[in-house]
Amino acid sequence: MLTQEQAVEIKVLMRHGAGIREMARELGCSRNTIRRYLRETAAEQYSPRTARPTKLDPYKGYLLERIEAARPHWIPGVVLLREIQEHGYDG
Repeated sequence: MLTQEQAVEIKVLMRHGAGIREMARELGCSRNTIRRYLRETAAEQYSPRTARPTKLDPYKGYLLERIEAARPHWIPGVVLLREIQEHGYDG
């Protein structure tokens, strides 16, 4: 996968008329990578990652409620941890 800097560099080199071999040599990647990038416009854009589930997901609603109820004061994290452990959190 190309970095954003490499993708911009390929565009600049292409405008200057550099060949694929020259681009590959200068950027330190294969000619096929350069060709694929030049062929596919979607190759230059990263898609957002999906969020992975965590152990804390079932308790996030409770935690947000507790934090909102305590405003403008704050609740120490140790207290919140103890409370969700009473509800079954084992992390």
